[in-house]
Order: sequence, then structure tokens, then C-alpha cells
Amino acid sequence: MTRTAVVICPGRGTYNATELGYLARHFPDPALLKVFDAEREALGQDTLSALDGAVNFSLSKHSRGDNASGLIFAATLGDFRSINRAGIDIVAVTGNSMGWYSALTCGGALSPENGFRVANTMGTLMQQALIGGQLIYPWVDTDWVPQPTRRDALLSLIEEINRRREHALALSIDLGGMLVLAGNEVGLTAFETSVDPLQGRFPMRLGNHAAFHTGFQAPVAEKGRAQLKAELFGQPEIPMIDGRGAIWWPGATDPRALWEYTLGTQVTETFDFTRAIAVTAREFAPDLFIITGPGTTLGGAVAQSLILTDWRGLRDRNSFQAVQTEDPLLISMGMDDQRARVTQGDAQ
Repeated sequence: MTRTAVVICPGRGTYNATELGYLARHFPDPALLKVFDAEREALGQDTLSALDGAVNFSLSKHSRGDNASGLIFAATLGDFRSINRAGIDIVAVTGNSMGWYSALTCGGALSPENGFRVANTMGTLMQQALIGGQLIYPWVDTDWVPQPTRRDALLSLIEEINRRREHALALSIDLGGMLVLAGNEVGLTAFETSVDPLQGRFPMRLGNHAAFHTGFQAPVAEKGRAQLKAELFGQPEIPMIDGRGAIWWPGATDPRALWEYTLGTQVTETFDFTRAIAVTAREFAPDLFIITGPGTTLGGAVAQSLILTDWRGLRDRNSFQAVQTEDPLLISMGMDDQRARVTQGDAQ
């Protein structure tokens, strides 16, 4: 029996030590990987094969935007191509933050080669500029029960800090039960010293991350538009849901508008991943939500977004886990046991 699914592409921070060798294990098209490697080699960058095949993971090297973006894009695309299309009908694609570049390629609006060029170029430009930083802080409790009063208070605090002289702070990504904030050093520090530490790790700074999805990135967006022309973009083959919750439909998409959003609005304004998941669930009502690799960290944000959407009566972590145990709704391809449910075979 064919099942319907939406595919969700992860963003930065998902290729870590446990993902080392992910492309060697799972990428299904060696010829395409050689194309990506040749592109990076021509730019004087380490190849993806060399980075993925390193003996040890290096946080300072593998998590850099100019390296991480290419690795994550390739891992995502490889996983998308490994999905068993005979048993799974992919009805829509979306992604988190730089995962939008991957979603454009999975959705067919960019060719694999052009999608890689977009992801690699934007990752490189952001690394070269490295303007500002990011941190993450939860607003749901440890059982994933929404705490709207806490959320409102946090958003008010963000606005108050941003009004202070020489302080900059804004909501970068609305990520399920988490708020990803971006700003300058004094703005981020002001938030960190104003909130209670939670779960022994929050507020958490995100290493090698800039102030993504804020006005700080306007110079990066401008350079991206100069290097990546609108002609790279075409009609999608699968509906794509962006970081506002807008749907780009096959046969009804203006490729130039898609280019302008991708290298403009998407770079400089808040990315509402929570809304993207809500729209995806309500508009397409899939049987499965498939998160491609690398990594497994996006699963919590997707589950929390579905809880916030009141999807199929989900209320908290326990109700979600009960569904997962009985008949999994969420498939994370970064987990071997879940991956086996949706793949048609890996590279090895």
C-alpha cells in the first residue's frame, strides 16, 4: 500500500561527529558526488568526500558554513533519492533554514548541480561575513506542553533588549517549542543573563552560526543575488512550503519571485519553521513526515510543531511517543531503524 509523505530537510548544525562518513554510507549516486567535489575543488575548497572521509570529526572545520552547508545539502539530497517511491508518494517538501535550499532541489525547482551551487555559495558567503551569532532557548516545558505565557514574555524581552542602545536581538527561527534568536554579542549576552538556565544547557550558543534570518544578513543576500542568477530557478515538480508557510505550486510558480524570496526575504527575515510544518500538515494531511539526514536533532522540533498544530490529537511528548510506538508518524532517516522503513537501499 502506498503511503503519502512530506519530506523535511534539516539545516545547519546537523552534521556532527556521529554523522562522519554519512555520505560514504548512504549517498546513492557516486557520479553526482564527484560533480559536487569537482565544484568545490575548483573553488579551492576541501571536497565533500575528503571532509566526510576524515579520520576524526573537527568541530572547527566540519561545522564551518562553507563546509557544513555542502555536507548537509548532499546528505539530504542523497536521502531524498533513497526513499522508496514505489511505496511512498511524496506530496510536498519543506525545510528548516538552509534546508530550504535542499527543499528547492528535492522539489525540482533547482537541479542538483544548481542546488548545490546555491547551498555552497550561500554557506561560503555567510562564513566569510560571519555577522553576529545565534542561540536557542525553549518555551515549552520538558514534556513539550506549550507554555504560551512564557513565550509571550520571552518575545517581549527580545523586543526590549533590541530597543537598548547598541543592542541587536531578534527572532531568527520559530522552531517548534524552541526560539532561535540572532543578534550581536551584547544583545545575545543580555538575553543570556536575563533568563533562567534550563535543562543544564539552555540558553545555548550555536557555534559557527551567524545572525541568520535577520537584517544583519542583507549584505550576504546582496552578494548571493549577484552570484546566483534567477535563471537557475525553475518550476517545482512537487509543492514546496517556505519559511512563511507559503506554498509554491508546480505549474503556478514565478521562478523570479522564487529567486527573490530565496535570496532575499528568506535570508533577512524570520524563518517560521513552525508555521511551515503546520501548513504542510493541514494542506497535505500526509501519512508520514520524513526528515532526511544528516542528524536526528530536527525530530523534536517537528513533533513540537505538530503538537502546536493539534495534529491528530497530539498534546505532549507522551502522546507523541505513544503514536510513534504504535504506528510511527515521524521517520528520521538519520536513525538506521527508521531509515529502513522508507528506503530502497543505500550506497552500501
